[in-house]
Amino acid sequence: MKQVDIDAPTASLRDGDDVLSALGVERDRGLTSSAVRERQAQFGYNRLQEAKTRSSWAILIDQFKSPIVGLLGVAAIVSFIFQEWIEGIAILIAILLNAAIGFFTERQAVQSMESLKQLSQTRAKVRRNGDVQEISAEELVPGDIVLLEGGDVVSADLRVLEASKMQVDESTLTGESLPVSKNSEALEEECSIAERKNILFKGTALTRGSGEGVVVATGTRTELGHISELTASAQEEVTPLEKRLDKLGRSLIWLTLVICAFIAAAGIIGGRDLFVTIETAIALAVATVPEGLPIVATVALARGMWRMAQRNALINKLSAVETLGATSIICTDKTGTLTENRMTVRELALDMGTVRISGEGLSTDGQFSCDDEPVNPGDRQALQAALEVGVLCNNAVLPDRADNDENTVVGDPMEVALLVAGAKADVRRDDLLTSQPEIREVAFDSKTKMMATYHETDDGVRVAVKGAPESVLPIVTGVLTDDGIAAMDDSRRQEWDDRFREMAENGLRILAIAQKMVGDAETKAYENLTLIGAIGLLDPPREAAKKALKACHDAGIRAIMVTGDQPITARHVGLAVGLTTESETVAEPGESLKPLADLSDSERDRLRQIPIFARVSPEQKLNLIALHQENRDVVAMTGDGVNDAPALKKADIGVAMGKRGTQVACEAADMVLQDDAFSTIIAAIGQGRAIFGNIRTFTIYLLSGNMGEIIAVGVASLLNAPLPLLPLQILFINAVNDVFPALALGVGPGHPQLMHQPPRDSQEPILARPQWWDIGGYGLVIGLSLLAVFWLCLNPLQLSQKTSVTISFLSLAFARLWHVWNMRDRNSPLIRNEITQNPYVWVALAICTALLLLAVYIPPIAEVLKIVRPTAFEWGLIIGSSLVPVAIGQMILTLKSSSVQRKLKR
Repeated sequence: MKQVDIDAPTASLRDGDDVLSALGVERDRGLTSSAVRERQAQFGYNRLQEAKTRSSWAILIDQFKSPIVGLLGVAAIVSFIFQEWIEGIAILIAILLNAAIGFFTERQAVQSMESLKQLSQTRAKVRRNGDVQEISAEELVPGDIVLLEGGDVVSADLRVLEASKMQVDESTLTGESLPVSKNSEALEEECSIAERKNILFKGTALTRGSGEGVVVATGTRTELGHISELTASAQEEVTPLEKRLDKLGRSLIWLTLVICAFIAAAGIIGGRDLFVTIETAIALAVATVPEGLPIVATVALARGMWRMAQRNALINKLSAVETLGATSIICTDKTGTLTENRMTVRELALDMGTVRISGEGLSTDGQFSCDDEPVNPGDRQALQAALEVGVLCNNAVLPDRADNDENTVVGDPMEVALLVAGAKADVRRDDLLTSQPEIREVAFDSKTKMMATYHETDDGVRVAVKGAPESVLPIVTGVLTDDGIAAMDDSRRQEWDDRFREMAENGLRILAIAQKMVGDAETKAYENLTLIGAIGLLDPPREAAKKALKACHDAGIRAIMVTGDQPITARHVGLAVGLTTESETVAEPGESLKPLADLSDSERDRLRQIPIFARVSPEQKLNLIALHQENRDVVAMTGDGVNDAPALKKADIGVAMGKRGTQVACEAADMVLQDDAFSTIIAAIGQGRAIFGNIRTFTIYLLSGNMGEIIAVGVASLLNAPLPLLPLQILFINAVNDVFPALALGVGPGHPQLMHQPPRDSQEPILARPQWWDIGGYGLVIGLSLLAVFWLCLNPLQLSQKTSVTISFLSLAFARLWHVWNMRDRNSPLIRNEITQNPYVWVALAICTALLLLAVYIPPIAEVLKIVRPTAFEWGLIIGSSLVPVAIGQMILTLKSSSVQRKLKR
């Protein structure tokens, strides 16, 4: 096996052929399969050093690091000190049970996250065994020949072999914000990373151009790999939700310590047994803080991410799941999101008049007509020139037989449409390039909004130009007619401007086309041009877009169109899809979106109300996001190109188009739409809202039930009365009743009316004041009902204390199970609601009921818990008293719902 030993600095000093020779590879064939296997064994996978994934052992150990588990451990030690062996062992069992539940649920969440990461692996196009293949970037090895296009992410360190107008964004590596040009020439001396013009570095991205390169370093041997080795051990960023949960947990711990210290002091002053008092206080501490809260939250997030993936929304970042639910502004592009992105050339505006073209999609069958009369393109000079420029100034590829199969074409849909229009007149790119070979290209620039190509002809160099009408029209000096070139005076210029406006008002996307003949390829492209005319393309609105925008409006979310197209075209599409219903709406030009420091307060307020922005540059998108973020809006931004990456990063939720988006856009985004549909964004927001609502719901459920225990035991301690619950019984109830119903609530589908409510404030805590009132109210009802049944057993019924404690224990246990029905939304129906229709709730209730019955009827467990078997009458008492909290809760929810409805009617 040949050992390859070459790195990027060495490769940069050598000629390309020497590098290929040193790597033992032929450029036109690439590596053989056997060579790939050998180098895979030598260099390993093309991966950066990563922080180690948490092992199962690490997850298990983490279950014992909680302060609550420490309190349980203290309780066990105290039990052993007082020689209460059974209770000590029982507490240890409770610790192990909690650890087991935490381990399995958290491990499942980690596995879900790892599986999700596999859905978005970077791909690379390579030449192997003489064929071009697309492989996972991890499979790259030194010597692989990689083919690159604008928008691709570089997946390894490459020595450039061929570069066509190649520019690369190296800001991730060098901090340089401007793209740098690359070429294949060998360097004369060793230099810094930023000056290696013939090396492409892993992690950078092509902003324009194309080319080929040979892999000289992979994985940790790349320049990015050297940096990653220094940061691989850095801790994972804490998400906003985790911060909120931690803050809530700390608050609960302090509250617990205060309450339990008070109860312990009251018990000691009242003369209660010291051991029982201390053990009860510790048990109440465990009852107050829901240990399973972070675990259930993680499962809820992972479950939500899977649901979004099933709806074609791939989430790249865990924090995005929570943020989605608070989204209040969606800045969406037009093409492909609100429209089909299946462009068809419908008409050509020429000096002779308007030529209409029949045919749809990729079909090359179509007719040309002017004033309802057939036209032969070959007989009209301007028409023929228009089709030729559209085909020449183009980077798309249209096979000889596309047959309406979108998978057979390559390139921008607009450029594909130009090729189809040319093919209808038998004007084909391959044929033209044979007689007029391309010798130079001026790539499209978002600032000039134009593109040009230079072609060698027998009469000189032909410059073909296409671009935005407002960019092309000011720089033309003549117009092509069937009789030759006529001068472009002010009157003609105004006539053409009016024609462009009329086409845009009809909903067409307009592309001006021009040309000129020059002596050499170094002549500037954008001056002294001859206008040929304008191409009108139609991109039909998506049928689902109008429905999705209505759902967006119902959810209190504002949708804003941000497009590079003409204002009139943008307005037409906005009206067609229902983005705005005001017929007099005018699209705001992007130039109005200045930096915040340059805008007055009145200008900011006005711009925040604009629904459509046209001719928007990447920098202006950043200004728009900042404008709304300053107003505390949570902004989602869609994008698909390299230039969209900064806006996707700046937005609270960056949404990339998975079908047509570049790798740069997809990796910068928080969410990738695999179907490019606006409706998928709305579905993902709905899921995000459901997740936050579920987390809030099971938190209320956990804390209100625990509050009931604290009230019952606390009041009994203060009155120096017998305790209605024993410490070990509290531990058992919490181990059984907390986790399973909470998990069921955490993975529920959410309230069906979630998307008919306004978005929540992004700063809103998990538990705001209304939720704390709910916790206190429900806790009081549960606690008082428990005390009531305990008093009834001890006094009027004169039952033994052990029997009375058994009844209060089971009453509380079942009351907390039925309490799950109180977690429905107050506007939900009593019978058919989001709780009753959640199958996981019924499974959780069945499991918990079975465990409680086992505790009663299996003697060893009953003996440990110090309970007895209830009689039929006592079971009736248990069931009846356990239903009191849910009955009162349902009455309160019904009254609240009636009150809200009365207010709405007023």
